[in-house]
Amino acid sequence: MASNQEIEIKFRVTDIRSMRRRLRESKFQLITRRTHEMNTLFDLPRQTLRKRGALLRLRQYGADWILTYKAKGKLGRHKARTELETKIDDGKKMEAILNALGFAPSFRYEKFRSEWSDGKGKVVLDETPIGIFGEIEGKSRWIDQTARQLGISNSDYITQSYAELFFNWKKRSRSPAKEMSFKAIHGAEGRALQDSRGRMSLRLPASPTAPN
Repeated sequence: MASNQEIEIKFRVTDIRSMRRRLRESKFQLITRRTHEMNTLFDLPRQTLRKRGALLRLRQYGADWILTYKAKGKLGRHKARTELETKIDDGKKMEAILNALGFAPSFRYEKFRSEWSDGKGKVVLDETPIGIFGEIEGKSRWIDQTARQLGISNSDYITQSYAELFFNWKKRSRSPAKEMSFKAIHGAEGRALQDSRGRMSLRLPASPTAPN
């Protein structure tokens, strides 16, 4: 089991091809190719974890399953919080165990993620139903240095969670969606489109309804 202090920021990506080029120019290597990810947050009936700013998440990342606990974050220019996580063999059995302990799904969010690293920290690119975001994770000074290299200013930093971003987007767009999944937001036919190369091409909402 891994235990560490997570320090990160998010930022909005307007041109993912340009961002990939900047990462390569900054000597980042692609360590995980674009992979489908489905996340389910669990909580107790009285929303005990949410009320104290913590979360319990079961993630399916490609063929892997990861269970993660995050404590309440400390917000400043960056978001810092204690993170405990471990890989598990059977996600369905883990979900059954959580249900037996009184936990129930409270929110789901979906994305396609690719991961990049320069050996000192990590940058991820997330293609979500409400837009494309990046995350920079590492030591505070390295985060700021990397952001400058990628053309990201402090005013572009986002410290909100994906749940917070979704509910802000939902309020602005007046969407009836109850979860941040491609099917819920774009309908059964809009989860993904195949382009001429057979690659998944996402249908994203127009920028005026995207979160800041």
